[in-house]
Amino acid sequence: MKPGLILGAVLSGVFIGLSALSLVWTPHDAEAIAIAARMQAPSLAHPFGTDHLGRDILSMVMVGGRVSIAVAVVAVGIGVGLGAPLGLAAAATRGGLLDEAVMRTNDLVFAFPALVIAILITALLGPGALNAILAIGIFNIPVFARLTRGAALGLWTREFALAAAVAGKGRARISVEHILPNLANLLIVQATIQFSLGVLAEAGLSYVGLGAQPPTPSWGRMLADSQTMIALAPHMALFPGFAVVLTVLGLNLLGDGLRDALDPRLRRAR
Repeated sequence: MKPGLILGAVLSGVFIGLSALSLVWTPHDAEAIAIAARMQAPSLAHPFGTDHLGRDILSMVMVGGRVSIAVAVVAVGIGVGLGAPLGLAAAATRGGLLDEAVMRTNDLVFAFPALVIAILITALLGPGALNAILAIGIFNIPVFARLTRGAALGLWTREFALAAAVAGKGRARISVEHILPNLANLLIVQATIQFSLGVLAEAGLSYVGLGAQPPTPSWGRMLADSQTMIALAPHMALFPGFAVVLTVLGLNLLGDGLRDALDPRLRRAR
């Protein structure tokens, strides 16, 4: 097993585990304000220190991770759940009206940066975690649609697909029973990569005030709150910043490792 895959799994597991743990326990109340304890340096009582309102940063990082991961998971689920079927349908009707509609819509979405689209959607619908999920999920749909269509087109020329067509199976049935199972590994790897991008996008939206709203902690807003205090309390920026960087790094390493492990062509090359 490659070291990158192991490191990615460990980093991802640590932050996902801490986020899951925050559902039942945190060292302190993540939303409790204690002005007397504001901007304390890391200590035994507060391992990551406290912020400008006296809130425990470790507890906030744990709860903020739960928000970021939940947003990313649901957004990727939207992308896979809608994008993969569209890509399969476009490949099955290559050159038809549906194929053209799917691809031209993809081109339109890809003409704009992902974060700009997300900011536009959340600005129109209002800030909040649910709208952040919708914004990130909408961008994920064409990503999975294009990926699925491109890979499916190659599979339609394979012997098993041709044999299924000769046996009298319809294109929809072939897509579900034969094409989709052969795409599963590719979709898993892409979902892992989009998961990391979803975490980063949620942090970006929260940073500009369009993600999860107070008093719910989020990594992006913690970074935004810390920028005016960084000279007095640099730990306010360091710990949520490290959380974002290490989580995204872990998920990217995990995605690369899974790609190497699941792609038979790469296994043969080794």
